[in-house]
Amino acid sequence: MGLVSLTGIVLSSSDVGEFDKRLVLLTKEDGRVTAFAKGARRPNNPLVAACSPFCFGTFEAYQGRNSYHISKANISNYFRDLVTDYEKVCLGSYFLEVADFLSVEGVDERVRLGLLYQSLKALESGKFSLRLLRNIYDLKTWVIDGEYPNVFSCMGCGKKENLKVFSIKKHGMLCGDCAKDESGTEISNSTLFTMQYIVSSKLDKLYTFVLNKETEEEFTRILAAYRLNYRAHKYKSEEFL
Repeated sequence: MGLVSLTGIVLSSSDVGEFDKRLVLLTKEDGRVTAFAKGARRPNNPLVAACSPFCFGTFEAYQGRNSYHISKANISNYFRDLVTDYEKVCLGSYFLEVADFLSVEGVDERVRLGLLYQSLKALESGKFSLRLLRNIYDLKTWVIDGEYPNVFSCMGCGKKENLKVFSIKKHGMLCGDCAKDESGTEISNSTLFTMQYIVSSKLDKLYTFVLNKETEEEFTRILAAYRLNYRAHKYKSEEFL
C-alpha cells in the first residue's frame, strides 16, 4: 500500500467495529472513495473531528485494494456555521446524498466536488433562500450528468428566438409556434434567463444572484415538475426538506 494525499469532502460517516469509522469521500483525485479511520471514535484520537460529514480538507491515506486507510487529516473547512442550523443541515445533507449517489469511483469528479463545495459555502452564508439553493444545485447537477433540459432552443423546430413554453414531455423549451401543438407551461423571460444562466455559468459565478418572489416561485414549480418526471431515485434527506 502506498501513501497518497486526497483532497475532498466527507459525504457520510458510520461506525465500524468498536472504535473505527468508515467514511465515504468525494475527492479530487479519485472520485468517490471509501476510507477507514482506525481508532477515530476514541476521545483523544486526532481524527475524531475530521470524520464528520461536511468536513473538507486533505486526507493522507494508505491505498488498499478496495479502500483507503486514513492516517492523517488536515481540515480546512468544517462548515461550523452550517451544522448548527437545523434547516441548513437538512439541505446540506441533501447536497451530500445527491453527490454520493451520483458520483463514481475512479472517475474525475472535480466539477461535482466544486459544485458541492460552492453550494455548501452559499448555504452557510445565509444570503440565499433554501429553495433557490436547491434549485440551482439540482439544475447544475443535471448539467454535470448531461440530463438537463434544453433551455436555449426550441425542442420542436430548433429556433433560438421566441421561446415561450417549457415542456416536460419534450425535455425543454418550445417557441410560440410549436407550443400551439404541444402542452407545456408558459414561463417568463426572467425565469428562462435564470435557467440559461445556471446551465452555462462557471461554478464560481453560480451563486451570485437572488430572484424576486414571483420568479423564484415559477422557477421552483418548473424544477419540481421536472424532478418528478425525470428522476426515479428518492433521496432519504428529502423527507426533511
